[in-house]
Amino acid sequence: MNPLLEQPVRPGWWQRLCAGARRLFARADWPDFAGTDWAERIMAVEVTDDFHAKQGRSTGRWLLQAAGKQLGVYLKRHYQLPRWHGLLAALWPGGDWSPAMQECRNLQWAAGHGLPVPKVVAAGEFLDPWGKLQSFLAIEELTDMLPLHQAIPLAARELDPLTFRIWKAGLIREIARLTRFLHQQKRFHKDLYLCHFFIARADIKNVSCWNGRVFMIDFHRLAHHRVTWGVWESKDLGQLLYSSEVAGIDVRDRLRFWHAYLGDTRRTAWGRWLRRAVVMRGGNYRKHNVKSAVKRAAEAKTKQAA
Repeated sequence: MNPLLEQPVRPGWWQRLCAGARRLFARADWPDFAGTDWAERIMAVEVTDDFHAKQGRSTGRWLLQAAGKQLGVYLKRHYQLPRWHGLLAALWPGGDWSPAMQECRNLQWAAGHGLPVPKVVAAGEFLDPWGKLQSFLAIEELTDMLPLHQAIPLAARELDPLTFRIWKAGLIREIARLTRFLHQQKRFHKDLYLCHFFIARADIKNVSCWNGRVFMIDFHRLAHHRVTWGVWESKDLGQLLYSSEVAGIDVRDRLRFWHAYLGDTRRTAWGRWLRRAVVMRGGNYRKHNVKSAVKRAAEAKTKQAA
């Protein structure tokens, strides 16, 4: 992973509080693609496509060209952060008080521990006077890759039944390995859905060794819990169970994951408790999703009637 170069932060907490400050990290090649004035433009630049915005934040795909080379990044920006986060950033600039810097730190931790994750290209915080804080994160696009909730149904259609079963078994063991590694470190994703695991489109037609070929994304909520780890473990696994309800995945696949994830521990009292907690969590996510779908349908019907 290419190191991120840090620009110096304005010294003195009073100067940062009264005059503002910038905390910026970028790969050495980033200015070649984004321009030397990228820091002045990054929060307002128009992305290329896949733009989404809500609740003071936005994401979008940004394609850049330089010297005949192309770089695709996903740009996450946060425009409205709590004022007290900004005040803390003024007092303690290295505290990673913004979502962008927190995810940057989490991705670097994951990459440093051998987990396949997108590469961070640039990240930063903009602190205006008296605590107004904004942040951004640019991560390298996972080119020609698909999320698993799309890749698995596609493989089920394109592969013969035997090949698909072998392909799927190896993939499930790798998902279990990645999840188990995180949880053994007492770190929890908190958005552990199939849509946050990616594989290369070309791997849909290949039965290969999956080690290192399944990427994970969206580490903005990753957190370390030494004491309450059991709560977060059941939450992660409940999310994964709920999101596994896609074409191509059946009960045997869920059992295969469970055996690979827990091993002989599944027969212990802890394993039995965890299984019940995960099933309950998965059912709660399913009920919540149904209620949300009904609510959205009712709102859409009301708008049409109006």
